[in-house]
Amino acid sequence: MIEKLDIESIHIEVDESARRYVNKKIGRLDRYMPKHVKESAHAEVILKANKDKKNKYTCEVTLHLPKETINAKESTVSIFAAIDIIEEKLKNRIQKYKEIHGNPRFRHHLAKKTLKKLPKIV
Repeated sequence: MIEKLDIESIHIEVDESARRYVNKKIGRLDRYMPKHVKESAHAEVILKANKDKKNKYTCEVTLHLPKETINAKESTVSIFAAIDIIEEKLKNRIQKYKEIHGNPRFRHHLAKKTLKKLPKIV
């Protein structure tokens, strides 16, 4: 579970069920992070209701990791749907982060594997 999780709301009152849902979805993203990143990860969640468009909600998440900051933003009709979509986006971006900043020995191992699969040119 991400220990530092800040939830902020703009033009909307976030009830306890929405807070629990954010903790459940965004807080559990540490499963996809490398071990050395889990302790220092910090997430900021901003839940916003657009006044000009009725029934339009925006969820914006900033995930602070060592060496990089990951941002994701989504607008939709339901605040819960926006949180779900953001979770999927962040999963993919954490996987990319892991490939870039993960264990260099592991990257070397992956490169060897892919080179073995390439056809040899004679």
